[in-house]
Amino acid sequence: MGSRLLSISNLSVKFGGLTALSNVHLEVHPGEVVGLIGPNGAGKTTLFNALTGFAPVSEGKLTLHNKECDWPKSHELVDLGIARTLQGVGLFPDLSVLENVMVGGQKYAKGSALRAALGLDAKNEKFLREKAEVVLEKVYASSLGERRADSLPYPVTKRVAIARALMSDPKLLLLDEPAGGLGSQDIDWMNGLIHNLKADTSILLVEHHMDVVMSVCDRIYVLNFGELIAEGTPQEVRENPHVIAAYLGAEAAK
Repeated sequence: MGSRLLSISNLSVKFGGLTALSNVHLEVHPGEVVGLIGPNGAGKTTLFNALTGFAPVSEGKLTLHNKECDWPKSHELVDLGIARTLQGVGLFPDLSVLENVMVGGQKYAKGSALRAALGLDAKNEKFLREKAEVVLEKVYASSLGERRADSLPYPVTKRVAIARALMSDPKLLLLDEPAGGLGSQDIDWMNGLIHNLKADTSILLVEHHMDVVMSVCDRIYVLNFGELIAEGTPQEVRENPHVIAAYLGAEAAK
């Protein structure tokens, strides 16, 4: 635990007169799955947005790979080894599954990854296609490569979105509600996938399904009204009275 892949300290984000995050700290170590939980409006997505260049940082220090750095712009994430999925999945509906995954490989493409995915750059297309096929195997979707994205059931689109994020070989994968909208069987599958992925990438996830959080996370941070109210192991967080009062409720602690 001595090596820190990601360290955030004293993070504050303000929108006009509204303070969305106040003096928040967070760490992710190599090989960890770290959860970020809290009620709606607690600041979880704002933290993700600050880390990925979509929210202005008012104050705070960021350290990546044990080196202090500036807060990144969104186009710098790939080079920093960071990838993110979105709540809304965000697939291109008229592209195939394979092409959607290939779009995530801009790190390796000369020029536009989308052009390569569409076959307009033969050399890049071959490389990205082969890599996308390997990544789809990781999420158990290799048989779906030629399917159009808009023909997929919603749980499968979650797999494809994760595969696309994995195309850049991230050191840190940000998962935004990976179990959102899934049934119990698909949630069990997602738990297993996250466990498997941590061998290759550290994971920071925002999630409301507490069975997922408690099952896959090594450590958890809890936000409420933009402030950090607890951190610790799943068991420590489950038993924390501040977390029970603000978010989990008494039944969850039993």
